[in-house]
Amino acid sequence: MRTKFSGILTLLLAFVVQLTFAQEKTISGTVTDNSGLPLPGVNIIVKGTSNGTQSDFDGNYSIQASVGQSLVFSYVGFTTVEQAVTAAASNISIQMQEDAAELDEVVVTAQGIKKEAKALGYAVSTVEAEDIEQRTEGDVARVLSGKASGVQITSQGGTSGSATNVVIRGYSSITGSNQALFIVDGVPFSSDTNAQGNFLDGNVGSSRFLDLDPNNIESVNVLKGLAAATLYGTAGRNGVIVITTKSGGGGATASVKKTEITVSQSFFFNEIASLPDYQDDYGNGFDQSFGWFFSNWGPNFSPNGVDGYLNDPAGLIDGNGTLAHPYDTSAFLNNFNGGNNELKNKYSGARYPYQPYNSVENFFRTGAVSNTSINIRGNSEDGKVAFNVNYGHLDEEGFTPGNGIRRNTLAVGGRAQLSNKFTAQATLNFSRNDVKSPPVAASRGNGTLGFSTFANVFFTPRSVDLMGLEFEIPENGGSIYYRNGNDIINPRWSVKNAGSRQLTNRVFGTAQLQYDITDNLNVLYRAGIDFYNERNTQYVNKNGVNFNQAINGQYITYDNNVRIWDHYLSVGGDYDLTSDFGLSFTAGATSRSREFDQQGVQSDGQIVFGVLRHFNFLTQQPIQFTTYRNIIGVFGEALIDFRDYAFLTLSGRNDWVSNLPTENNSKFYPSISGSFIPTQAFPSIRSNGFNYLKIRAGLGQSANFPTGFPVVNTVAQNTNVNGGAIGGVTTNAVSNFQANPDLKPELISEFEVGFDTRVWDNRITLNFSYFDRQTKDLIVNKPLSPSTGFTNTQDNIGKVEGDGFEADLSVDFFRAENEGDFAWNSRVNFTKSEQIVTEQDEDQILFAGSTASFLGANAAIEGEQLGVIVGDRVLRDENGNFVVNSAGNYVTESQVTLDDGRQITPIIGNPNPDYVMNFINSFSYKNFNLNFQVSHTSGGDIASSTIAVLLGRGLIEETADRKNTFILPGVRQDNGQPNDIQINNSQYYFSNVLFGPKELQVYDGSVIRLQEISLGYTVPKRYLDKTPFGSVSITASGFNLWYDAYNTPDGANFDPNVAGVGIGNGRGFDYINGPSSRRWGMSIKASF
Repeated sequence: MRTKFSGILTLLLAFVVQLTFAQEKTISGTVTDNSGLPLPGVNIIVKGTSNGTQSDFDGNYSIQASVGQSLVFSYVGFTTVEQAVTAAASNISIQMQEDAAELDEVVVTAQGIKKEAKALGYAVSTVEAEDIEQRTEGDVARVLSGKASGVQITSQGGTSGSATNVVIRGYSSITGSNQALFIVDGVPFSSDTNAQGNFLDGNVGSSRFLDLDPNNIESVNVLKGLAAATLYGTAGRNGVIVITTKSGGGGATASVKKTEITVSQSFFFNEIASLPDYQDDYGNGFDQSFGWFFSNWGPNFSPNGVDGYLNDPAGLIDGNGTLAHPYDTSAFLNNFNGGNNELKNKYSGARYPYQPYNSVENFFRTGAVSNTSINIRGNSEDGKVAFNVNYGHLDEEGFTPGNGIRRNTLAVGGRAQLSNKFTAQATLNFSRNDVKSPPVAASRGNGTLGFSTFANVFFTPRSVDLMGLEFEIPENGGSIYYRNGNDIINPRWSVKNAGSRQLTNRVFGTAQLQYDITDNLNVLYRAGIDFYNERNTQYVNKNGVNFNQAINGQYITYDNNVRIWDHYLSVGGDYDLTSDFGLSFTAGATSRSREFDQQGVQSDGQIVFGVLRHFNFLTQQPIQFTTYRNIIGVFGEALIDFRDYAFLTLSGRNDWVSNLPTENNSKFYPSISGSFIPTQAFPSIRSNGFNYLKIRAGLGQSANFPTGFPVVNTVAQNTNVNGGAIGGVTTNAVSNFQANPDLKPELISEFEVGFDTRVWDNRITLNFSYFDRQTKDLIVNKPLSPSTGFTNTQDNIGKVEGDGFEADLSVDFFRAENEGDFAWNSRVNFTKSEQIVTEQDEDQILFAGSTASFLGANAAIEGEQLGVIVGDRVLRDENGNFVVNSAGNYVTESQVTLDDGRQITPIIGNPNPDYVMNFINSFSYKNFNLNFQVSHTSGGDIASSTIAVLLGRGLIEETADRKNTFILPGVRQDNGQPNDIQINNSQYYFSNVLFGPKELQVYDGSVIRLQEISLGYTVPKRYLDKTPFGSVSITASGFNLWYDAYNTPDGANFDPNVAGVGIGNGRGFDYINGPSSRRWGMSIKASF
């Protein structure tokens, strides 16, 4: 009987097992976020079991489950979803919603330390990969523009490869760098701009931001305050931008069990954006009389009327609207080879139509941009080994002839769990950048400041056929142009015969090894390398005009070699002290060694035209410069948390630098920060209307050590000119800089307070910060009396105090409750700050721009904002009235005396903006998404030579009123009575705006801009099921498609986002350095 019962029980058990297997099935699907984008790394488990998996790179998953069981989907920062398995369901796709109340978000902070966002007592902004990839710019710094509050990004110009300046929370130093520190995969990244600014008086050179491929970036965290950056020491004084690359992230996510390949290809067009709106009524000449001048104040293109060319008293234009060809009447060609030359013979007796030509418009081109990115990532079956490879190729043609970039990047990274105790991770990056540019010197509008391609183009008179006139002299290859004496370089000759090239090969990477002593204690060592060689070539063939270099020819080659080693060693721990208190800590040391070596040759006096080799020049002079510095630091940080809602962080670092004497080469900087989360401490105050509140505060310090060797006298290498402009003898002499052995580092302190809150069912997020920053012991260049035998020294003689606030607001107006539903997210970031010079021993310190008051400069003046613009201004009488001379023009003054007796160059503007705001919107519906970013900068003056030239030369519509006379407001200098002297339009714009007081060239640089816009489409997965593709998306996008600098003349179409004095501490100047660009095109991205 027992045997029979056992048999029946066995059959019943087999039936149950068979029934169970019959009900177990494979469930698959896709997990997306609230915007409909794939969400990789989501944990999916069968509730009540250990059976689980993760979604892959494309959000796909597959898992075995039985009918009646439930799948639980969980991901950091998102609300957990539970879904029952039914008999009819074999595909379960989930759209997860962000849960702002989920407080376990992890942020990469200083030294690569990962912390929960709730524990941070300072402001951090995060930029995700999707905000950076497939953008039109190859410069990662420009791609970040407007993405985070408190970050100001300025480009040198619109030429491809031009340099970029990144400043966080304003300027706090006069002579030191204010550029933010970039950290790539845990190691400081050199973002230098190694320009040789005296090449034909120009400013060329790209920033090393170009060596990073934006398509290889996983995430960006912006650490704005000193409390956040203390562990970086002096290097982090200006804020830190922490970049984690896809390679540096350790390879694929744990869910990727196979190799995944993602390819993206972008094609864009690159056009000039700031092309002026030229008038086509008047041509060459002055006072409505024709002449081959720079200016455009000649007769009307119409034959009749009081200003028509038939009424021109010069009588050079006939009834057919033609005049003698400029190469027929050229005094230069009449004398060249005794007048027997090809151009003179060719154009003898030729007539030239007097009409408007689209010279400027046709000089520029539409450049093509191709950007390719290939990413390969994978993981071992057990998840212990992961790898990532990323290749990028950028081929960018600038809108200016002779300008372009070609870049190749390769990044390899991996992570391996070597044992239960060791984890290794490494990245290695190689980049090769080739940037070419024509001369982009500063110009005042008459070609006399420098070799400026843009200036010579922009003030081309409308009756000059730039693209039709020959630009080369056949006999010697020299420049020829419309001027009678051939005393202006033809810009077409410039782009063919002069330029610069910067070829950079760079290797940078990290290797780190972590040993887990226990589950709570680890030791980490990380080494970083950054080696690059910049091969710079700058050249101009002989037989140009205006400048000795162009007349005689010049060829410069030099190498900038930079070698940086970083070492990092730390011990970290994380312990629960009691049920209420927790402690995590990190302590360690860093070492950084940087060497910069410049070696090259400058050759002058070309022998054979067109041969650009040093042996083909008469004289050679060496170029040699070397600096090096070692910084050693020790640091510690402790984070104490109470019940997971109150956090206190104490940190400190001490740096020792090698280029100061022992009494001043060490500096300790502490910081303290904390956060408190009332909604976690008092759950009863939480509701659907009020979800989350964090209050935070921080106090930190840092220091700015001087660079170079300011504490010892050095020998300078000088060139004494003998034998004319092309002769030179190199000698050594004591430098005219007097060493100061008592020089101290600048000390920077900052207090920050703010809050983060989320309301309306987490639909509205607001992060607000107020900061107060002080820099004392400012290092300034102090002039010395020539009787000392020196001209200047460095000293600690100033203080700057500043404050400001930042706000980041995000609103989900519509959320996608189901996949494909309409969603709309809107974000606004707002920044306002100012920095005041509160102590200054000198009357004024000019630290950027020119010492010539007619050009202008940035100055530090006690009681004023740092960097105010100074220069010539209109003379005022005792009542503040403008003073006019007997010719009816304004009188200029170059010095003013303040009430306290100080004599300064007049303050004519303030380049610091009142505020900066960015408005970012994202829409999605079905498989479409639309994104755009509008930026608004309010205030911030700019002294613009571009506008002055366009007005002063009579080129744009604002100058078209030629028949009336004008009286300038003010009083006469001779009698003090109201001015009654009449002048015409050309006299005002030419003699006053262009060549009068610099004050008249200053404009409010407020601008509103459509920074970015994109429209994307993701191919539905049902169309890809039988293809090798996991996902395919197509995006059309544009950059800087529209802007309006609404307080500048409309006809100038001026873009104030330009650094006219180069990358550094100067701002608020435009010297016709280069127009801005707009880009538009298509991208396609596919994963396999």
